[in-house]
Amino acid sequence: VKKPWGRAPPYHARVTFEPRSETNGWVAPDMQDWLKEATEAASEAFFQKPCGYYGNGGGIPFMGMLQQMFPSAQFVVTGVLGPKSNAHGPNESMDIAFTKKITCCVASLVAAHSEHYRQ
Repeated sequence: VKKPWGRAPPYHARVTFEPRSETNGWVAPDMQDWLKEATEAASEAFFQKPCGYYGNGGGIPFMGMLQQMFPSAQFVVTGVLGPKSNAHGPNESMDIAFTKKITCCVASLVAAHSEHYRQ
């Protein structure tokens, strides 16, 4: 983080970097086939697009704790961030249509989970 800004700061700015804290990150385990198929089906059904995967769990130490407690569990961590959502800031907002689709996807995954473990 420090290197790119410390080399040649714009406008002769003085740049300092002092990390405040550290936490253990989290790397999701590979998805089992049933969950991968369920996420793809849900995305196609509600968004008419393939599912997008984005690895950004390093800042979620709670997920690492859950994985330690339940090592064979599968996790899907999702949210409704999008353009102009301004997460955790003033005027935070959610796109209602997108939020409804994500909610439907999660409900579909819960149903797939139930079906998978019923067998």
